[in-house]
Amino acid sequence: MDYIIYFAITIGILVFIHEFGHFAAAKLSGMRADVFAIGFGKRLFGWNKKTGFTFGELPKDFDGEGHTDYRLCLLPLGGYVKIAGMVDESMDAEFANRPPQPWEFRAKPLFSKVFVITAGVIMNLLLAWLIFWGANFFQGKPFTETTTIAFVESNSLADSLGFRSGDKILKINGKQVNNWEDVRNEIFINTLGEDLNISLLRNGEEVTLSIPRNRIPDDESQAMLLLPEGVKPAVGEVMKDSPAEKAGFKSNDILLAINEVPVYTPKQVTQLISSNKGNEINVKVLREKDTTNLAVIPNDEGKIGVAIGTVFTGNVHYKTYGFFESFYYGWLDIVRMTDLTFSMLGKVFSGNIEFKKAFGGPIKIAQYAAKSADSGISSFLYFLALLSLSLAILNIMPFPVLDGGHLVMIIIESIMGREIPVKIKLAIQQVGMFLLLLLMAFIVYNDILSL
Repeated sequence: MDYIIYFAITIGILVFIHEFGHFAAAKLSGMRADVFAIGFGKRLFGWNKKTGFTFGELPKDFDGEGHTDYRLCLLPLGGYVKIAGMVDESMDAEFANRPPQPWEFRAKPLFSKVFVITAGVIMNLLLAWLIFWGANFFQGKPFTETTTIAFVESNSLADSLGFRSGDKILKINGKQVNNWEDVRNEIFINTLGEDLNISLLRNGEEVTLSIPRNRIPDDESQAMLLLPEGVKPAVGEVMKDSPAEKAGFKSNDILLAINEVPVYTPKQVTQLISSNKGNEINVKVLREKDTTNLAVIPNDEGKIGVAIGTVFTGNVHYKTYGFFESFYYGWLDIVRMTDLTFSMLGKVFSGNIEFKKAFGGPIKIAQYAAKSADSGISSFLYFLALLSLSLAILNIMPFPVLDGGHLVMIIIESIMGREIPVKIKLAIQQVGMFLLLLLMAFIVYNDILSL
């Protein structure tokens, strides 16, 4: 249910922003916008000035006389604005049987047509830019001031790749890394589809690890590959009347060692506790600035009654920016993500990245929307910005049905000095719609396989 709710919120916001761009541009250009729809297919309900609020479809001969019908449709996978005198997703071409009217799209000059077609993409870009600006201005960018690996567990993935506790990462594929954010970006994002060559400082000597791409998890959420120096396990909730409560454990206690064995991860803590069922263990904890030792006996299930999470005890520097400076860095974020997107697309077409790993449909969007929302409003907004930017890039592609496809036809008509026959436009739209639905079905199929 969370997935459905967050998917609806995410898609609703993005579609509304995009379609409002087309709608506002059409109105400003003196065009009639007959329909403003969220969703495709059958009209569920809507409102216009002539009929008011109604359920179901409007009569086929309904004439809004320039008034827009704002409606919600059955399939919540997008939306559209039906602009008079334009062949679009509705496939309505009745206007072709009469002379162009001054309020129609086809009667307007090139500049107005380009403005209307690109306005949706512009609005998506503006939304992403605004969110990136807000993140830079209100929150700033976090920089975890270390590139040193805290702990590598025996027989773990990191261990099998050659990493060791205390390794300091210097470069990844020749690029110097200065903080843990650089490390994560270079491993999981900027080098997608590439094998990794990682330069390390180990015991005063420089060591190079060569790692095939297929050994790296698709994203960090699938496996905690590396832990930065300063990450420690910590007590979250302490259950009432549990062995931990009786032993004096408190929320936010940072666990340093169990039976004099240093601990770094919740998994390590759980294993050490569960392997001492019924035996007293000594736990060294950091509480605020004081270190103390607590003795506790795990129950017959190997538990002491605490929830274990992680905290970072190292230095995190937040670099904030001024009001106008944040706009500049917000735009740099857009440029960087756009460059990364096209780089990834190039790697997909060259076969370096699997299609299913690069593209996600409604199911993946719902999953990531729910995860980001659970992490807080700032995380959800950042995800929304990335999705809005992706929607802008996708829509400007020169593919039939998409805004980029319409733009190409407008330019061709301008060069030819006449309108492309409506039958040809309809055929192009129908083929484009079929291919787009086929692609969407394939993406949804891959989403289901990845569950």
